[in-house]
Amino acid sequence: MKAVVYDRYGGPGVLRVEDVPMPSPAAGQVRVRIVATSLNLSDWECLRGSPAYARIGGLRAPARRTLGSDIAGVVDEVGEGVTRFRPGDEVYGDNLALKGGFAEYAVAPEHALAQKPAELTFAEASTIPQAGAIARQGIKGAAAGRRILINGAGGGSGSFAIQLAKRLGAHVTGVDNAGKLDFMRLVGADDVIDYQRHDFTRTSRPYDVILDLVAHRSVFAYRRSLARGGTYRCVGGSVPTLLRLLTAGWLVGRLTGRTIGVLAVKEGPAHFEPLADLCATGQLTIHIDSTFTLEEVPAALARVGAGQALGKVVITLA
Repeated sequence: MKAVVYDRYGGPGVLRVEDVPMPSPAAGQVRVRIVATSLNLSDWECLRGSPAYARIGGLRAPARRTLGSDIAGVVDEVGEGVTRFRPGDEVYGDNLALKGGFAEYAVAPEHALAQKPAELTFAEASTIPQAGAIARQGIKGAAAGRRILINGAGGGSGSFAIQLAKRLGAHVTGVDNAGKLDFMRLVGADDVIDYQRHDFTRTSRPYDVILDLVAHRSVFAYRRSLARGGTYRCVGGSVPTLLRLLTAGWLVGRLTGRTIGVLAVKEGPAHFEPLADLCATGQLTIHIDSTFTLEEVPAALARVGAGQALGKVVITLA
């Protein structure tokens, strides 16, 4: 089978398409014929090996030769003990532990997958698992009359988070680069900020909830942008920033009547299927920026890494 592989950390240039052996499902796993795989920032980080946490399990070389965790496709073979799926089932899920989505076939744990809603295409379903789980958990506390800010709101998780927060009646501010301001407004943001021109932490009207998808500021900057009783959560960022948030953030928050910390995202169908149901019934909109072929994975990752994607980028296979 064909797969996009890499053997060392670096930019898109280290990726190549190779013929590799077909994987076989172990006990509790299924093999999926891939129809679509969406890209996440985690794919870019694991490609580059930066931040440092992206090298967990593979300090000097990648732990998995083939990236791609948000997969959608058709079950091809099941391993011993699998009871929820059988060959021919259409499935999707976040295969973060094993990855392998940038290939014609991938193996995934049974518990990581769910039945694909018939109302969604494979490409649409592939956009949901990781981004949807982050968005649902990240906007916890959003409600009518509350102010929520989403930093990095122009990507996949951000576009879902804006819509979810608006459904709850919150006033939503989206932060991203200048090229994404109109997109964030289209998705539903009430206010938008170009991070290159304005520092969202310097505001006269602090926020009740902040979801930060690209954390790199100081704990004290986040504190001043957060209303008393408010909550700041980050998903991803530089290692020094994450360490400060886990230590000083907890203390500063406790002393000032705020909650400041890192969001430990819970994975699995229970955390993304509710959002998929909203998409399937038309209550949320899936925004696909662009689609690429397997051979175009390097270009697709470069687009995500450069922060150019409006919503989700998807790899599709015939």
